[in-house]
Amino acid sequence: MNEGRIERRFAELARAGRSGLVAYVMAGDPDPDRSLAVVTALAQSGADLIELGMPFSDPMADGPPIQRAALRALGAGMTLAGVFDLVRRFRRRDRDTPIILMGYLNPILSLGVAAFAHAAAAAGADGVIVVDCPPEEATPLADAMDAESLALVRLATPTTDAARLQVVAQRTRGFVYYVSVAGVTGGKAAEADLVAPAVAEVKTASGLPVAVGFGIRTPEQAAAVARVADAVVVGSALVDAMAAALETAQDPAAAISETVAALAKAVRSARLAPASSAPASMAPAPPIPAHG
Repeated sequence: MNEGRIERRFAELARAGRSGLVAYVMAGDPDPDRSLAVVTALAQSGADLIELGMPFSDPMADGPPIQRAALRALGAGMTLAGVFDLVRRFRRRDRDTPIILMGYLNPILSLGVAAFAHAAAAAGADGVIVVDCPPEEATPLADAMDAESLALVRLATPTTDAARLQVVAQRTRGFVYYVSVAGVTGGKAAEADLVAPAVAEVKTASGLPVAVGFGIRTPEQAAAVARVADAVVVGSALVDAMAAALETAQDPAAAISETVAALAKAVRSARLAPASSAPASMAPAPPIPAHG
């Protein structure tokens, strides 16, 4: 069973004294078979956790690169059942890397929250991020997740005040995803000196590790954020690497592997590097100890 895989991975990261890399790709992109190779490449190239997008036709929080990835996956016949099958096939090769499904509420409601949670857990997923499900409407989903030992991971943003953080933290498990910039994925860059105090506030409110995403594309940006967060989430840069590979008839898994390896190296060494090595615009705040 999948209970505890996320917690174990963050505990391992804390013992190692480093941040983790969370790699996002869209399930079924560019097609179900090559998607399995891509997801496998994430783990083999250094991703500590994997976020797997559930393709949806109206991904309101995602910028153009991930929107196009969703359309490629849907065009190739990817379905919610196909997402579960992809996770199941990945689990035959990898029993340890946590997988968090990320998507929108509509497909989950269409299937039914209990049926969705059961199928996700049976396939080998560890958690779920539902972008458009506020805490006030999440009780049925949270109940279904708890019944299957799945983590319901919630989002906090730069506009989430202290009172709202208390609401967000309720029934959140695994970690909290901090959206570092206002806007959609693939937009403006995150700034570590602004992220650091927000991460500390979220950690205090939730008692959980904090993964920071949105606006992180390069190894340098990833390293700067890794100095102040428990994990760094990169998505659009990976989806762009895949799209570029497809345009030139290259192997998307190989392109993803190269990009992830560079990001993983930067994240793993971030807390060993002197602060002066970071660009001035990404100067890090003092490291915040990781929680397990």
